[in-house]
Order: sequence, then structure tokens, then C-alpha cells
Amino acid sequence: MFRASATGAQKLEGMYARVGSTADSGPDGNVGSAGRDDSPGSGGPGGLDGSPSPDGLVRTAWRDRIGVNGVGARVRGARALLARPLTPYYLIIGITTLLLSLGLVMVLSTASVLDLSRGESAYHDFEAQLAGILVGVLVMWIAARSSPRLFRAVAYPLMAVAIIGLGLTLIPGVGRSENGAARWLALGPLIFQPSELAKLALAVWGADLLARKEKLGLLADWRHMLVPLLPGTGLLAMLVMGGHDLGTTMILLVVFLALLWIIGAPGRVFTAVLILIMLVLVLLIVTESYRVQRLADFFGWSSTGTSSTGTSSNAWQATQGKYALGSGGIFGVGVGASREKWGWLPESTTDFIFAIIGEEFGLVGTLCVTALFGGLAYAGLRVARCVPDTFSRLLAGAITAWIIIQAVVNIGAVIGVFPIEGVPLPLVSQGLSSALVTMVGLGMLMAFARRVPGASQALAARGHFPAKRALSWLRQGTRRGT
Repeated sequence: MFRASATGAQKLEGMYARVGSTADSGPDGNVGSAGRDDSPGSGGPGGLDGSPSPDGLVRTAWRDRIGVNGVGARVRGARALLARPLTPYYLIIGITTLLLSLGLVMVLSTASVLDLSRGESAYHDFEAQLAGILVGVLVMWIAARSSPRLFRAVAYPLMAVAIIGLGLTLIPGVGRSENGAARWLALGPLIFQPSELAKLALAVWGADLLARKEKLGLLADWRHMLVPLLPGTGLLAMLVMGGHDLGTTMILLVVFLALLWIIGAPGRVFTAVLILIMLVLVLLIVTESYRVQRLADFFGWSSTGTSSTGTSSNAWQATQGKYALGSGGIFGVGVGASREKWGWLPESTTDFIFAIIGEEFGLVGTLCVTALFGGLAYAGLRVARCVPDTFSRLLAGAITAWIIIQAVVNIGAVIGVFPIEGVPLPLVSQGLSSALVTMVGLGMLMAFARRVPGASQALAARGHFPAKRALSWLRQGTRRGT
């Protein structure tokens, strides 16, 4: 409609300052000189004397002004950063450190109330948790430096220890019971829960079993996928259910399904197994009246068919958990300022510690925790996808599924999406059995992340950590002084 003149283009060009080249500029700095029809000499709407067109200058100036070019560059930079071989390794380390630190803070905040009620020091449980975490960090570091051959070597011994430990919990006088459930073993001053070890044992044993069968070419027959993996999983599940622990049983079944999915089980086989598992879970629920009552309370109706008001003993925990989340608001009431932990919310240190996080840190804190587990899921799945051997791929995927699904079940129970199953929040809830076993699993995941193609070369090119360099400088200075 309007004819562009050379004089007008020159005036418009002087109105905007451009630094370097943009997405619409060519190597000579003129807009449209690379791949645009309005570049000089291309027959486009450029100036008659070869100067850039006013429309191109306006578009470039507007994109610079609203920051489109800058956002695109940042997105490309983030993608390049995520594509680096060591990104999953550092994500696992960083997220594990943050979750452990948050867990220690929350244990100090919540467990101090129970310690004071028992007449103990307010730091009693916190000190025990801290000591266990320090031991776990050492074990996790050893696992991260170990070879997958070592993990395969301990697969069957680990499975045997888990089965024996679960069996011992069912023997009267040997297993330690609490609230009618026998799930713990007393090892001197330490209390250990073998069902937590069963999760890791099943993942390692199942990955080794399927990897060996794939190497022998036996997985073409679907029966070799299920035998003896299915009976082994069933044995662990029955022993765990002997301690009335439906939540851990579900996590074991998740590990089993993850192994079948990763190894490539046929769709009909996987669907049939999934239907069988669902039927077994329904049977386990209806055979216990308290589980039926808990499910009825979840759907908002009591066992008599009347609407639940949230004041019954079965719905009390769920209701108080929602109160804690709601009272936290956006930014929370402050660290240590929770009111629900003072006897109102049962299991505030373990199963419902996420509710206290929501009360003390608010919506922002809960979203940050959720994002951390999301980042851990990305890193774990990235490792499972990139590792070269079958065993590492199976074990990395199974460990990731176990930790993430357990976190989803815990958070979902607190916010009212799932029924309460009594599983702890990984790395955050109080309890050394869960924390130590989870840290060992994450250490194995780090070991696999170090073997992603290109990761070993990146680690070799990285050199020493700054702390190691500082220590080497100190040693050199000491030698010179002597």
C-alpha cells in the first residue's frame, strides 16, 4: 500500500540501535540477508538502493524490545545444558542433597514435639536421623563409585537377606510390632524394617535375572519373563502382607511392572499381569475391615452409607492433613511454627510430613518438593534410556519407578487424591530404614549415570573438584615450607 523510499529506510534505520546480529540478520548485519525474501537483491520489498526494508527493521526492533530473541537463546541454552552427558549425574546429586537437607529440617521441626512429650531432648530423633544420613552418604558414595558387576554379584544374597528378614518379623518375640503390624527387627539399639530392603532387593535381583535371560536369548518366550520373576515377587509380597503393609506391597508390584515394561513384555502379557495385580489388590482390601473403612472414608462415605464429616478416627488424619496444607497459605507460617504437629496430625514425622511442609513452607514449598521429584524422575529416566547394557537400563528404570511412584502415592494421600497407604516420603520422612535403602538405590543410579556415553570422558576432562585443588595447593605449600 505504501511505497518505501531509500530516505525513509535510512531514517528508520537510525531510530534503532542494533548490537551484533539477530535471528533475522545476516552475516553483514543487515536484516533479512540470510534466508529472507526481503533481502537486498532478492526481489523482495527492500529499498531500491539495496538498503534493508522498513518492515524488517520494525520486526527486528520489536522482537528485541519484547525479548523474544533473548528467550529463544535461553531456551536453546537450557536444551544444550540438559543434553550434556553429565547432566543426569549432577541432577541426581543436587536433588538428593536438597531432599536430604529438607528432611533433616523437617525431622527437627516435627520430631522435637514427640521427643518433648516423652521427656527426652528435643534433638534426640534429629541426632539419630543425622547420624544415619551421614552413614548413608558414605554408603551412597561407595555405591556411586562401584561397578555394575558388583551390583549383580550381590543380587541373590540381597534377595535372600530380604526374605529372611521379612520371615523373622513374623516370628512372635523376634519381630517388633506396632499398632498391630509386625514390620520391624530390633538389632540392638537399631530398628530395621526389612520391607524397605525388599524393594531394592527385588529391583536388583529382577534386573539381573532378566539381563541374564536376554543374553541367553530366552525372552522370546513370554513365560521366561514371568518365571521365576513373578513367583519371587509374589513371595516378597506375601511376606510383606504378613506385616499388614499394603503400601509397600504396592511399591513391590510397581517395581515388578517396571521391569516387565522396560524389558519389552508383550502387550497382552503386560495387560493380563496388570489385571491380575489389580484383582489381588482388591482381594487384599476387602479381606480387612479397616481397609474397607479407609476406602469408604476416602470416597466420603462411612461404612453405614452416611456422609463422612471428617470427625471419625479413620478420616481424622486426612482431614487434619488438609487443614495443615490449607493453613500454610502461599508462603507458609514459618519453619518450626506448625500447629498441626502438636498432637493434631498423626504420623506428622513420617507419612504426613508433606502436610507439615505445606503448613510451614506454604504452597511454594510443596511445589518445590514436587519439582525436585520431577527432576529426579527426568534424570533417572534419562539414565535408563542412555546406559548401554540391559542390566543397568533395567535397574535404573526400576529404581526410578520405585522412588517416584512412592513419592506420588505419599503426596497424593496427603492432598486427598489417593487413599492413605502409609508409605513414607523418600529422603524426607523420618526413618533410617527407608532413607538408607533409598540412598543406596540413588548411589546405584549415580553409578549408571557415570557410565552414560560421553560421561566418563566429561568426568576425566573436568579435573579435580575445587576442594581437591585447594587441598593439593595446601600440600604443595606445606612441602615448600619444609
